[in-house]
Order: sequence, then C-alpha cells, then structure tokens
Amino acid sequence: MLASTADFAQQSDGKPLRVGLIGSGWYGKIDLLRLIQVAPVEVVSLCDVDKKMVADAAEIVASRQASKQKPRTFSDYRQMLAQKDLNIVLVGTPDHWHALPAIAAMQAGADVWVQKPISVDVMEGHAMLAAARKYKRVVQVGTQRRSTPHLVDAINKVIKEGKLGNVAQVEIYCYTRSRVNNSPDEAPPENLDYEFWTGPAPMRPYIRGMHPRSWRAYMEYGNGTIGDMGIHMFDMVRWMLGLGWPKRITSSGGILVLKGGKSNIPDTQTAVFEYDGLNVVWQSRAWGEAPDPKYTWGATLYGDKGTLKASVYSYDYTPLARGEQPIHQDVVYELDKYPEDNTEPGIEKHTAPAVRYQMKNFLENIASRGRPVADIEEGYISTASCILANMSLKLGRTLSWDPQKNQVIGDPEANKLLARQYRTPWAHPKPESA
Repeated sequence: MLASTADFAQQSDGKPLRVGLIGSGWYGKIDLLRLIQVAPVEVVSLCDVDKKMVADAAEIVASRQASKQKPRTFSDYRQMLAQKDLNIVLVGTPDHWHALPAIAAMQAGADVWVQKPISVDVMEGHAMLAAARKYKRVVQVGTQRRSTPHLVDAINKVIKEGKLGNVAQVEIYCYTRSRVNNSPDEAPPENLDYEFWTGPAPMRPYIRGMHPRSWRAYMEYGNGTIGDMGIHMFDMVRWMLGLGWPKRITSSGGILVLKGGKSNIPDTQTAVFEYDGLNVVWQSRAWGEAPDPKYTWGATLYGDKGTLKASVYSYDYTPLARGEQPIHQDVVYELDKYPEDNTEPGIEKHTAPAVRYQMKNFLENIASRGRPVADIEEGYISTASCILANMSLKLGRTLSWDPQKNQVIGDPEANKLLARQYRTPWAHPKPESA
C-alpha cells in the first residue's frame, strides 16, 4: 500500500515534522497554510522583521494547525535557526532575503522550501545549489506551475502525444498594467525593522506602500517583472519541453512609458533565450493592451502541427490539421475539499491546488531523500537565466553562458555583475564544494 502524505510528515519517532517560516507575509502564509492542509506537521516557529505581521501570522497558524499551538515568534532568522529543532524551513521573504536564510537553514539541518526567484544575483543562486548538495538537503522552489493539474494535463494530452509537432518558437509574456508611484519618502512604520528588512540590499528611502508587497517595483529587492512573473513561465516551458540552460540570452527595453515615478524596473522588456532549434521569447509591458485578453500572463508554444496556449487559469490546444479537435482545460479548484480556501485572506484560489501538490512532492522527497519536481537546480537555471536577461539589457549585448563554469563566456564586465556588493555587515555567500 502506498504511503500517505501524513506518513511522510513524520519524524523517525513518529512525531510530526517541525516547521519554521521565515517571512510571514503574503506568500509565506499561503505556502505554509497549504502545507498544513496536506500534512499534520507542527509549525513551531515564525520569523519576520515586521512585529505585527508575525504576530498576526501566529494567530492564524494556531487556528489552522491540528495542535492549536501558537508558534514561537522571532525577528531574526539566525536566532530561530540557532534552536536547531526544525525539520523544514520555508523561506517566504522578499527576494533579496532568500539566499542567506535558505543557506543558513540548510546548515542548521533543515530541508528547505524557498520562493522564486531563488536569488537576486546569479552567484547567490549558485551558492544555494552548492549548499543543498554539500549538506544533502532537499530544497523545493515555489515554481508551482510544475504541479498545476491542468498544465500536467497539457503535457500528457498535447506534448507527450506529439500534437504540437516540431516546436521552434515559444512566447512567454506578462501584460499587467501598472501605475506610476510618486508617494513621498517617509519614516517606516514602527512595527517594521527597516534596517533589517533592507539587510544586504542597497539602502533606499522608505516609500509608502513599499512594504509589504510593492518592493517588487524596485531592482534593489528583486529582478523586475521578468524575475517575478517571467520566471514562472520560463520555468514552466523548460519543464514542458525538457530544456536546460539557454546558450545565449539577449534583452532590450527599459522604462519607456511609465516615466517620472520612483519604480526603477523596466515597464517594457523583450528577452530571447536561445536553444538549439528553438527560441523562447519573453515580452512584458506594464501599459497598453494584451494581444489576447484571455492570456495576459502565460506561454504560447508554436509547433508545426498545432499551438498550445497555457496560463495559470487554463490551456488551449489548437490543431492545424483539419478534422482534429481542439482541447481546452480550465484550472482545477478544490474548494469543496478545502473550504477554508474560500475565506482565507489574500489567497490565490487558482494556485492553491498547485501549491498543495508541490508541497506533497516536497514531503515525499524529504522521506525518500530524492530530488523534488522543482529542485533547487531547476530553480537556479530559471532564476539565473532571467537575471542574465536583465544583465543583457543593462549591458546592451548578447550574453553566452557556460553552465559548467557558471560564468558568461568572454565577458569580464558581465561576470563582475554576477554577484552584487552586499551592504555592511552582510557577507555575500560563496559556493561551497561538497
């Protein structure tokens, strides 16, 4: 008889796996609460530099986990990890705070779930991969398209059946309108330790709305739309087509329309990821209309036998041959099975099933010590490729990547950008050999 997820969530002594969360904001809670839904784990520790946020999260967790126990709360992840009593650590911080806590959690003996993109520079990601292998930790990345039921269905019914034929071009895209933010600089809220929140990133004045979610509009803390939304679709396409590292990456764009604001991420960007016989082309605009209002964030795979459009909400296969039937599948919701999805503040109902399946896969591989579906190496490839696109945009030239040496071929200037300077007193992680 196959083991249940509950069996995978136990320690050797039969007690529940002990879980800690670093970053108790929006997606940190979404991930953690999905884990609680699929396995009887015990959440014992929460950490956040926002005192109100972590206190609120503790109340929510206590109401949702089986023991009804309120987790301990910390403001410094190092103090939380120093307890050395966690089997699993989830990292749901802003992007600039992924690498250091994740590596520290691996060193403390925990298996790790880390949100995408795994890093804000390439060498952070390389160090995270090296740490996972050295400390023999299972590390799952929150690229949950790999566990989205209707997208798995698309692979089985369209791609594996050869219905696309030869795929020579893929378009990935995000057309989400944004507004110019000119809010004044102001003092951070009293509940937020802004010095620690900034951490290794460059310090910039606090602006109203930056915390908890609008930090994504600043390159100091993330990698723009391609690093936030693009990585999901790029990773999805790599998974669907079995792609590894691109050979060359070219990107152009900038702030072309939404000028005069304090955001410094591109409002327009095109990037080309080159493979043998295939280009994956990214396009984002934070203004104007989307070419297809049904697919504003997604991927279109063009084959010589048909076309597949895929998003978080649905997929559509359109054949070129007369008489062949198109295929349509919508997102699978599980609201009857998990009624709390209907009332949970901030939840993305359409992604909840995917996160649950991704969590189950994580737990199964913790038990088997295998490589999960979104292993850290896959997260490194997808994240670094998007970062390299931003580097190409900045430098104004194509970058060729050597995955064995983890560097840009014949471009010393580009290689200097692979690791950005950390703010004192934080030290940039270096890849450790196993």
